[in-house]
Amino acid sequence: MKAKLPQGVGKGPGNMQAMLRQAQKMQEDVQAKQAELEEREFTATVGGGMVTAVVDGKHLIKSLTISPEAVDPDDVEMLTDLVTAAVNEAIRTACETADEELGQITGGFNMPGMPGMF
Repeated sequence: MKAKLPQGVGKGPGNMQAMLRQAQKMQEDVQAKQAELEEREFTATVGGGMVTAVVDGKHLIKSLTISPEAVDPDDVEMLTDLVTAAVNEAIRTACETADEELGQITGGFNMPGMPGMF
């Protein structure tokens, strides 16, 4: 009994060329998606709307809005915690979105030399 090879395996050099073209297309699609993601903005609001952070796809803060009610000179630690939480949540959202959208292109496949995920 002969072992069955996966479909397309052993079909000669033409199949290798097709695989290389497919890998190159995938890499181009990933690079285009990464460029698109870098331009998008991701927003997180915490503390019942007291602090809002907006980051871009490069994880740089675009804006930070602090409600006057959040500013209590006797509780600077709470404001610090709210700002940290808002920024971290916005960055987490950017990372998860990038992983999800890039994963749709690659099918979860990570190829050496292919630009890495966020």
